[in-house]
Amino acid sequence: MSRAAARETLFKLVYEYTVRNGRDDFTLSLMTNGMNDGDIEYVKSSYDGIIANEKEIFDKIGKNSQGFALDRIYKVDLAILTVAIYEILFRDDIPYSVSANEATELAKKYSTDKSYAFVNGILASVIKEIGTK
Repeated sequence: MSRAAARETLFKLVYEYTVRNGRDDFTLSLMTNGMNDGDIEYVKSSYDGIIANEKEIFDKIGKNSQGFALDRIYKVDLAILTVAIYEILFRDDIPYSVSANEATELAKKYSTDKSYAFVNGILASVIKEIGTK
């Protein structure tokens, strides 16, 4: 499995977390079954990191979402942004451009025709705000 596929799995787990307002370790186990050890570690550590830093991530989304309250952002887009912003803020091993590009591709695949531009715009604002890596 590739890191992009592992990221897509993480996005799905975060979407479920957002919709359910809670973590489901059974789903985590099912979704990571068959992955290699590196991908499992990425998914589990990122999932834990997202939950632990949810407030900071959501604050960053809210600050850079051009007047959209979090509850007005599509849940799919919110999950995509959550994963990407977590990677940008907390994962030194992933270049910002990779996080932004992968998020844009997820938005194209799973959300509306305009969502990828919205996601890309927010991520560009976040990256500009914190500087380059």
